[in-house]
Amino acid sequence: MKKKILIVDDKSAIGQLISLYLGSEYSFQYMDNPAAALSWLQEHNKVDLIISDYNMPEMNGYDFLLLLKENAFLNDIPVIFLSGEDSTITRIKLLELGAEDFILKPFNPLELKLRIKKTLK
Repeated sequence: MKKKILIVDDKSAIGQLISLYLGSEYSFQYMDNPAAALSWLQEHNKVDLIISDYNMPEMNGYDFLLLLKENAFLNDIPVIFLSGEDSTITRIKLLELGAEDFILKPFNPLELKLRIKKTLK
């Protein structure tokens, strides 16, 4: 059975790109905002990994991760963040809060694939 990955990004092209590169290996669900993703997850839709953009209009990645980590049902799901913003402070804050990884956009598809594989081991 394929591992299930939730992609949270306000730009649908990112989700399409990731599923294009990795679709044969994983099953994907796409949500365009963190609030919708949290609602969907809380309806007992368990996933093996979340890949999320950091900069989104309604809620940033830090607040999204904080809500995930505060929820006993969701706090064990690993989260990899994608961002076009190369901020050391942001990366450190996310990693301290429990993010699994942080990858800069534009990302290399092979690098993303390897980081996902490592995270899901």
